[in-house]
Amino acid sequence: MAVTSFVYGPLQKSLFEGRINFTTDTIKAMLLSAYTVGTTQDTAQYISDVLAAGTEASGSGYTAGGATLGSKTVVYTAANSWSVQRANSTAYTVGDVVRPTTGNGYLYQATSAGTSAGTAPTWPTTVGQTVTDGGVTWANVGRGVLVVDAADPSWTTVNPGTLAGSHIVFYKDTGTTSTSPVILYWDLGGTQTASNGGAFTATLDSTEGLLTMFTS
Repeated sequence: MAVTSFVYGPLQKSLFEGRINFTTDTIKAMLLSAYTVGTTQDTAQYISDVLAAGTEASGSGYTAGGATLGSKTVVYTAANSWSVQRANSTAYTVGDVVRPTTGNGYLYQATSAGTSAGTAPTWPTTVGQTVTDGGVTWANVGRGVLVVDAADPSWTTVNPGTLAGSHIVFYKDTGTTSTSPVILYWDLGGTQTASNGGAFTATLDSTEGLLTMFTS
């Protein structure tokens, strides 16, 4: 499935208000069967705000409220210690994060997908500046990155049975929808299904996890 991730605007408000401690709180992934995003990406702070514009999925193997995330971690990495180095003639997708082969103290994120050139570009050292690298455009995103990660949430259907969803919302579950702050949502690129014993799995990026936050 083609997943696109969107962070809710009020996330930082929730963080600075002390409403979310990712490693110790109960963080869940809720599957939605429909979601008219509208302005909620900029305005929704709680899962109740999202459910006012969306419908939680129901189906084989799914439990109301969603799946609880396990193996949660929050790790900060300075740019020169980032494990992924930019490579020649390599396909990159939007959102990929690399550092130059010879570290220069900055990280770069792909803002347009494509295949890198046969030689490295001249990397800009001002945050926000971009550079073209073959078919890829890289933006300088800062001097380090905080990666928020967890095990992949999954729902296993029974046989016979079907589970379908178009979006996944990640949030802290307080037990009350009006006080459960949202973190981000995934647009799955249309309705996806699993059936007859198959698993509906949300696969987090192996390097960039659930969420990346950069420091300048």
